[in-house]
Amino acid sequence: MLVLHQVHKTFSTPQGTLPVLNGINLTLQQGDSLALMGESGSGKSTLLHLAAGLDLPSDGEICIDGHALSSLDEPARARLRRQSLGLVFQQFHLVPSLSVIDNLRLQARLAGREDAEWTAHLMARLGLSGRETYYPEQLSGGQQQRLAIGRALAARPRLLLADEPTGNLDEQSADTVLGLLLDLVKETHCALLMVTHSARVAAPLDRLVHLHLGRLEDNAS
Repeated sequence: MLVLHQVHKTFSTPQGTLPVLNGINLTLQQGDSLALMGESGSGKSTLLHLAAGLDLPSDGEICIDGHALSSLDEPARARLRRQSLGLVFQQFHLVPSLSVIDNLRLQARLAGREDAEWTAHLMARLGLSGRETYYPEQLSGGQQQRLAIGRALAARPRLLLADEPTGNLDEQSADTVLGLLLDLVKETHCALLMVTHSARVAAPLDRLVHLHLGRLEDNAS
């Protein structure tokens, strides 16, 4: 589902070239879940942005669902994101002017795959039934993150990328959100790549890798 082959990423700074990723090799199969950990500034979010096609590597190749990102222009990469990817961030990034139900439907509508039955199922699984006409500001932080997860999965993506999805939540809310996320990932059989700083959050996933000095260190989870 996701393949990174000898991926390098450097950035230009006033002090010169800054290497962030150095020869990353990573494979994630359909239905598998992988936690990515590393110290602050190690390049975890950079790797996730590359995996989403939001940026391109300085060298190496990234393939998503059999598509080499280097062979696609930006409009084609955007179409691939709509069709194959779901994105969840630490900040909820809900649309404040849209109701709960319209926020949930947004990604599926963009992908042309809205399914009323699946939407209703998600609302129930998210614990938001009866709140369809609420707005994000009327929800708790945990409810907003559950809605963001539902939105990302509403189009049934083949790959879900999550950047610190529980980072803004208290421990109890984080556990609830993580359990829901993993249940829905299994239900949709999508692959999951999750960045987290928490070993406790990473523990339930199939695999754990550490990013250190621009390289990956693989560990069994």
